[in-house]
Amino acid sequence: MRLYRIGDKVVSREKLTRIVGDILAERERGATQEEAAHAHGVQRTFVSFLESLGEIRRGPKVALVAFPVANADEVRSLAEEKALDLTVVLSQTEREGLESAPAAKLFNQVLEVLAQLRDFDVIVLLASDWRIRTVEKILGREVVGIPLGHSPLRRDVEVDLEELSALLETVIAEAAQSGAHRGRDSAETASNAPRRWDLSSK
Repeated sequence: MRLYRIGDKVVSREKLTRIVGDILAERERGATQEEAAHAHGVQRTFVSFLESLGEIRRGPKVALVAFPVANADEVRSLAEEKALDLTVVLSQTEREGLESAPAAKLFNQVLEVLAQLRDFDVIVLLASDWRIRTVEKILGREVVGIPLGHSPLRRDVEVDLEELSALLETVIAEAAQSGAHRGRDSAETASNAPRRWDLSSK
C-alpha cells in the first residue's frame, strides 16, 4: 500500500483510487452526479471535477470490429488512443480459435455481441464484403463498412493505421455533428443507407 504523509495526515493512494473508481462506475451505470456524490460523502462538484479531469473525448458511442487483421495489436492500440467504447479486433488465428468453440456457445456469443452493438451510435466494421453486408442488414445505418477483401477471407490483412486513424476521426466528428450521440431516436430522419469507405490495405 502506498501511503503519503501530508502534515499530520496519512493518505492512501489505493483508497483514493478505489473511491474514484467506484464513483465513475456508478456514473457509468446511470447514477446522477448528486447520487454518486451522496453515496461517497463528497460534493457533487467533486464528481464533476473528476469527470472533467479525466475526460478524453465527447461524442457518440463508437465500436470498432475488425477481422482478420495482421497488425491486430497496433489496431487495438489505435482504438484505445481514440477512446473507442468497444473494440473487437481479431487475427485469423484468434478468429479460428473462436470458431472452434461448440456451435451453441459460438451462436450465443454472436447474439450477445450483436445485442451489445445495437446500443452504439456507430459501428466501424472491417471485414470481408459478405460479412459487412450481413451486419448491415442486421444493424442498419449505424454500420460504417470497410471491406478487407472478398469472402471467404481466410488470411490476415494489414490495415493502414494512418488511414484508419483519419477515418475514425471523421466518423466520430460526423456522428457528433449529426447528433447521433443523443441517441438513435434523434437520428430517425437521417438516411437509412449504410456507409461504405475505402481503406487501403498493404
